[in-house]
Amino acid sequence: MYHREPPSEQQNPLLPGYPFNAWLVAGLTPINANDQLDFFIDRPLGMKGYILNLTIKGQGRIFDGESAFDCEPGDLLLFQPKTPHYYGRSPDSPCWFHRWVYFRPRAYWTDWLQWQDESQGVGRLRLPEAQRAEFDRLFASIEQTHNSGRRFAEELAMNLLERLLLRAVEEDPRSHQQIRDPRVIEACQYVTNHLASEVKIEEVARHVCLSPSRLAHLFREQMGINLLRWREDQRVIRAKLLLQTTQEPIASVGREVGYDDQLYFSRVFRKRVGVSPSDFRRRSQDAHDALVAQESWQPARSAIS
Repeated sequence: MYHREPPSEQQNPLLPGYPFNAWLVAGLTPINANDQLDFFIDRPLGMKGYILNLTIKGQGRIFDGESAFDCEPGDLLLFQPKTPHYYGRSPDSPCWFHRWVYFRPRAYWTDWLQWQDESQGVGRLRLPEAQRAEFDRLFASIEQTHNSGRRFAEELAMNLLERLLLRAVEEDPRSHQQIRDPRVIEACQYVTNHLASEVKIEEVARHVCLSPSRLAHLFREQMGINLLRWREDQRVIRAKLLLQTTQEPIASVGREVGYDDQLYFSRVFRKRVGVSPSDFRRRSQDAHDALVAQESWQPARSAIS
C-alpha cells in the first residue's frame, strides 16, 4: 500500500512529501528494521536537484528487479536530476544508516558531477577505508553548518559541499577531469556572492590577484564564456530558484539578482528562459504539485521483486 503526504503539511525531510525547495538540504537517515523510517522511497520522476548519499552503516538497496544493487559502508552515490528514485534498507541487512545532501549546484560544478562510474543516472564511488571518516565528517559539517542559523550558513554549507565534490573527484582513480584554476573558482564564488551588485572585472581581478586582462583570458579559457555573460547566467539561475521557492513580487526578485528595472529583468529572463518570470513561476508550481502528488512510499518488504 502506498501513502501520500499533503505537500503543505510535510516539514520533515526524512518523510515523503517534503518539497525540497532550497539550494541545499542535508541530513542523516538512520533506518532500522521495522521502525518508522523503514520504507522504500519511490519517486518515479526523480527530483529537480542532485542527491549525494553516503552509506555509513548496514546496507541499502537501490532500484528494483535486474537493475537493483546494494550499497555498503563507504559507498558514495550521486543521483542526477530527474533520475528515478527507488531505495530503502536492503532486506538482507538489519539497518541502513546513510548521510545525504540534496543540492542545486553552482554552475561551475558541472564537470565534478559527471562521474566515471554511472549507471541509470546514479554515479558510484567506493571510498578507500582510510578516507571514509573524512567524508563522514564533511557530510556532518555540511548539515551542522546549514542548520546553524549563522549569517552565511547556506553559503558556508555550499562551500563545504564544493570541497566534498572536489574530494570525490580526487579519490576517483578513473577520473581524468581537469580541476579548474583556483583563481577562476574564487572569481566565480566572488561574483556569486555579489550577484546584486554591478561588480566590475577590475574588482574581481584584484580579489583574485590577477590583472583584468589575465583574468578575462583565463576565465574564458576555462569557463567557455566571458565573466559578464557568466554572471548573467547566475542571475537567471538564482531568479528561477527564487521564483520557484518564494512568493516574492517579480520586482523584488529582479532587484535581489541585480536588476532594478523590472521591465529589463523580465526581458532578460524571457530571452534566456523562453517565458516571462510570472509564467515561469506558474508553470513551476504546477509541475511541483504534480511531482509531489506522484511521490509515494511503501513499507519495506522481505524481498524485492
